[in-house]
Amino acid sequence: MSDLFEASGIHPPDAPLADRLRPTTLDEVVGQEHLLGEGGPIRRMTAAGRLGSMILWGPPGTGKTTIARLLAKAAGYEYMQISAVFSGVADLKKAFEQAKAIRASGRSVLLFVDEIHRFNRTQQDSFLPFVEAGVVTLVGATTENPSFELNGALLSRSQVYVLKRLDDAAMELLLQRAEAHMGKPLPLLHEAREALFVMADGDGRYLLTMVEVLFNLAEGEQLDVQGMSAILQKRAPAYDKSREEHYNLISALHKSVRGSDVDAALYWFARMLHGGEDPLFIARRLVRMAVEDIGEADPLSILVANAAKDTYDFLGSPEGELALAQCVVHLATAPKSIGVYAAYKAARKAAAETGSLIPPAHIRNAPTKLMKELGYGKGYNYDPDTPEGFSGDNFFPDGMPRQRFYNPKGEGHEEKVKQRMERWAQMRARIQTQKAGSAEEDDDWGRQ
Repeated sequence: MSDLFEASGIHPPDAPLADRLRPTTLDEVVGQEHLLGEGGPIRRMTAAGRLGSMILWGPPGTGKTTIARLLAKAAGYEYMQISAVFSGVADLKKAFEQAKAIRASGRSVLLFVDEIHRFNRTQQDSFLPFVEAGVVTLVGATTENPSFELNGALLSRSQVYVLKRLDDAAMELLLQRAEAHMGKPLPLLHEAREALFVMADGDGRYLLTMVEVLFNLAEGEQLDVQGMSAILQKRAPAYDKSREEHYNLISALHKSVRGSDVDAALYWFARMLHGGEDPLFIARRLVRMAVEDIGEADPLSILVANAAKDTYDFLGSPEGELALAQCVVHLATAPKSIGVYAAYKAARKAAAETGSLIPPAHIRNAPTKLMKELGYGKGYNYDPDTPEGFSGDNFFPDGMPRQRFYNPKGEGHEEKVKQRMERWAQMRARIQTQKAGSAEEDDDWGRQ
């Protein structure tokens, strides 16, 4: 729930600069014009005076809490706030009872739940009856993908709005507001000002926190990038190895390799290492890329990927990371083919559909006399002994039409494979035609 300062909109003198500059109207919120600007969905909702439950999903410092508070103010709703980090079942019950009392008096209630993804499934379910009955309009804030972290039932009753990380224009506007509030310019040279945006990484609150430090510690100075860096501690990039960003970056790396963009692949590889990713996790994905996206177009890729993994195992970080980087370059610049990947999927499908068919008799082993008498192995041609090293026999089950699973497109090594397969197909067709002709002659002789 709001304290007295928050409820009144007055901030104590020692409040952080980010709080003192907190917007007082939706028009003052920066960087989220797609939601709050003219024609934006939240702007339309506010203008109509009827708020629907929503989930605000976005990076830290993009205005989720501020937007919720200002929505309640603009629509005339009573504002209540809880945090999933500090709240349990008892706190939820208390909040719902208070909301029912307010609703009974004829006032609408906006319940803002910060870090809503931290509530477990049962706790999330507890919101449903109160949302459905209109006791509260729920506004949840999360930095995690709602598809993975929130109940489907809760999502079906809410609109999900994605907040964007602040761009340079939005952060420049925040700097100008800070300078106006402090009554003096920020003590930074132009290059340092731009470097400050990079350090903030789209987080408006963190930007203003750094600005406050600079105002306090750089009185009368004009700092360059080096001087600013000496005062400010650069934070670690937003990267959680167990959350969505982990999967976003490995997906970006994989798709960059698949798209043969070696520079983008190296960038995402470096981003993951810089964020603290386990290099062996990346190594495992590189092996997968070698077999899934390259395959027979460059059969050496699987050897390169495994060698890179073994090299990292042997050297460790940071030296072993260079072997992984070399593998990234090799895979990104290699010819690509999903021929083996597609062939395996097609073969699995056919196997599932025809799983009871047995091999034709001529390619079955005949280790016993009975098996020989039953025709096992009869008529088998040992391919290396044929004139062309190719018998052209049928190896599919009797009664199953011949199928084509593997279709090399002719990239890299697969060009030679494709040529051999085409030659074998022609030879097989000729041999099978000859066998069919011989069988017809035998039938004609038998009828005479």
